[in-house]
Amino acid sequence: MKNGAWILAATILGSSLAFIDGTVVNVALPALQTALHATVSDVQWVVESYALLLASLLLVGGSLGDLYGRRKVFVCGVILFAAASIWCGTVSSIDRLIFARAIQGIGAALLVPGSLALISASFPADARGRAIGTWSGFTAITAAIGPVLGGWLVEHASWRWVFFINAPIAAVALALTLWKVPESRHNNISRVLDWQGALLATVGLGAVTFALIEAPKRGAAAGVVGLAGIVALAAFIVVESRSPSPMLSLQLFRSRNFSGANLLTFFLYAALGGIFFFVPLNLIQVQHYTPTQAGGALLPLILIIFLLSRWSGGLIARYGARTPLTAGPLIAALGYFLLLIPGIGGEYWRTIFPGIAVLGLGMAVCIAPLTTAVMSAVSQNQAGVASGVNNAVSRVAGLLAVAVFGLVLYATFSRALDHRIGFLSLPRAEVQQVNRQRPNLAAIESDDPRVMLAVGESFMVGYRTILWLAVALSLASAVAARWLLDPAEKAP
Repeated sequence: MKNGAWILAATILGSSLAFIDGTVVNVALPALQTALHATVSDVQWVVESYALLLASLLLVGGSLGDLYGRRKVFVCGVILFAAASIWCGTVSSIDRLIFARAIQGIGAALLVPGSLALISASFPADARGRAIGTWSGFTAITAAIGPVLGGWLVEHASWRWVFFINAPIAAVALALTLWKVPESRHNNISRVLDWQGALLATVGLGAVTFALIEAPKRGAAAGVVGLAGIVALAAFIVVESRSPSPMLSLQLFRSRNFSGANLLTFFLYAALGGIFFFVPLNLIQVQHYTPTQAGGALLPLILIIFLLSRWSGGLIARYGARTPLTAGPLIAALGYFLLLIPGIGGEYWRTIFPGIAVLGLGMAVCIAPLTTAVMSAVSQNQAGVASGVNNAVSRVAGLLAVAVFGLVLYATFSRALDHRIGFLSLPRAEVQQVNRQRPNLAAIESDDPRVMLAVGESFMVGYRTILWLAVALSLASAVAARWLLDPAEKAP
């Protein structure tokens, strides 16, 4: 089609801002923790503040694009994201960084659904799967460059540069979009936006996330906040069911394929998002990789997704959605299992690489078919909302998983550390020093090598526990695909 390559280039670069940000920032977290004197819960909020606003407002972003023009909203998102990225790189405290990351999340909520919606609106049905596969693959390869470059910048310059690298990418994406991408919108939808729903979703998700992250420090108070969040989310469902122009159209879920694909998305991306928050902490703080090595360690996963995504984009036409969406999560589950086997030390190619490579294969098999299945389950006029729903589901999954996995890891780490410290016969002052640093997890510092070994081993106990959770979630994804996706359901 006319300008098809330019449209793909613009949307790939724009959406890559959000994908690069996730992988790059994770590699920078240990450096952030040291430079800004932050606890693990603080660096969780660096990730979660971004994910919270992104997840909560993705549906609004999709609706804004359908209503006012997908290109226009996409451009606004790119500009806001770039400005917030520069702000992130100049902050002097962890609190300001968390706030700037939230602004980044708002920008991402505008550009992420817009990228897929522009593709769906610009390509005919018979070419859409391949186009989405190309988008998935090239988005993955741009994300692959991020961790390696980001790790090198953290190691040789400053963690601040992991945010500054977004600016030139945004400039190119903006220029291509304004030059070559046509405008599109949905002319038959309500002109009223569901801000009440957006507010309830943000408050509900924020409160639940706060409760999960802050539970070790705040106890019952965090539980009360979490309960308020659950009430807000319940109110969100009620409001959406009664709203004449809902942010989340519950009618979309009447499609069995749309519902099944989004449940699969939730399980699959909960595992991925939850684990990949903690992988760099393990690699840098426990395995003693440099930031550059940690970024490079993840490269095979993203390269495999890139190399196979265009191929996997055609699987749904040949086999239907159910087969690749059952096989992919099963392969991913094997990858997580392989990652939980190694202990401390060992050569990368024997310890980390096998699990990363198998996980990459599993994700490559299902990412493009999953996206195509979601977008094919709705009419073209609902492309923006459908894209927003699916992206929101994946982001909410990662948001909650980072919080839940962190809570589980902290609990298992603490029990294991108590057990190991008890055998060391340490002076009382040393025990107190370790306990004060306990919220730092593997970043605990001590001059006693026995303590440092106990910290590393205790972290690995918690790390393996959350990897088992990832295995279970991936298996649940495969079950959802096998039993909920209906090959006989016709697209609207």
